[in-house]
Amino acid sequence: MGDSSSSASYIRMVHHLIEKCICFNLNKEECMDALEKHANIKPVITSTVWKELEKENKEFFETYNKDCAERNIEAETMQRIEKMLAEAAASKTSDDEEG
Repeated sequence: MGDSSSSASYIRMVHHLIEKCICFNLNKEECMDALEKHANIKPVITSTVWKELEKENKEFFETYNKDCAERNIEAETMQRIEKMLAEAAASKTSDDEEG
């Protein structure tokens, strides 16, 4: 009996840590990486608990996953803009030096 209750408490702990990751807007892969790195939890366990949470909270995760995807697109767009601005500034600097 002690073994099943310790397994249940371990799953509850992983569940709680996933909720913390969600508070920081991490997607599933980022959460798996974070829990492996900081809590020594195997990615397969995080993934399994995450999938169960998705089943139980389908509407929430549909919205959450969509929002995460949109944030990733926004972040990629910002990185491209910053890179273009940096290249333009470098180009302007070299033009100024030549002129």
